[in-house]
Amino acid sequence: MTSYPVLDKKDTRSGFGEGLLELGRSNPDVVGLCADLTGSLKMDAFEKEFPDRFIQCGVAEANMMGVAAGLTIGGKVPFTGTFANFSTGRVYDQVRQSIAYAGKNVKICASHAGLTLGEDGATHQILEDIGLMRMLPGMAVVVPADFNQTRQATLAIAAHEGPVYLRFGRPKWPVFIPADMPFTIGKAQVLSEGADVSLFACGHLVWNALQAAEALEKDGISAEVINVHTIKPLDEEAVLTSARKTRCVVTCEEHNRYGGLGDAIAQVLSLHAPTPQEYVAVNDSFGESGTPDQLLEKYGLGPSAIVDAARRAIARK
Repeated sequence: MTSYPVLDKKDTRSGFGEGLLELGRSNPDVVGLCADLTGSLKMDAFEKEFPDRFIQCGVAEANMMGVAAGLTIGGKVPFTGTFANFSTGRVYDQVRQSIAYAGKNVKICASHAGLTLGEDGATHQILEDIGLMRMLPGMAVVVPADFNQTRQATLAIAAHEGPVYLRFGRPKWPVFIPADMPFTIGKAQVLSEGADVSLFACGHLVWNALQAAEALEKDGISAEVINVHTIKPLDEEAVLTSARKTRCVVTCEEHNRYGGLGDAIAQVLSLHAPTPQEYVAVNDSFGESGTPDQLLEKYGLGPSAIVDAARRAIARK
């Protein structure tokens, strides 16, 4: 299989901050909005360099979404920043009505998503956000895998016309995607080709899928690893091509098993190529306090859980 060495360890939210600063320098229409979490979202460099294009909305997330929608009327490209829980669940009515229904060109940028938020616990570890956002008509949903790809995705969504949900995280995580690897919204990346099982993953679990593929290879099992960084629009061609080759799949996500990447892929497979599928996802529960690694292991999202799921999928061929 193709090897991906660890280039560094950085949090994906810092990739967003770096990308936003680059956009500020290249696109005068980009505006940043934050709900009192500028440091946590790594938007402070943008605020310092472009104070006239940064709006501190305070702890008023619903109002922030309305302000962002209004800014698009004048041709601005607003990037909202707060935790994933507050970017979706807390403001779903405003996102639905003022942004999605109205077709506004707002970029909803959400940090601290999933279990890897860690010690803040279940109230902040939203595991339903991908499902909430992918159900909104016209809303693109992007979940990059590491620091480099989050930076690339931030740049890419600015050029995408229409609302986007960009999901990233808090912990330092292996940087393994080459900085020059092409990134296109809606185009999945085959990171390693294989013949026996397809591992579809997004976000932090792309790295875990690669680790699982290495473990499987030692046992003579050839796993294909696909980075599905865009949940919507989904790269259906990539899904079907891999599934038809390996004839069994595993979907891996830091999200509830309902409504996320797994269900998006299951819909495609059920319509076009019914295939045995195993889910690596949180099994219909809330999270709890703990370190990111502890929680990923406890809730069955670690590399060993992906290995076990792959074996189950292969047995179902």
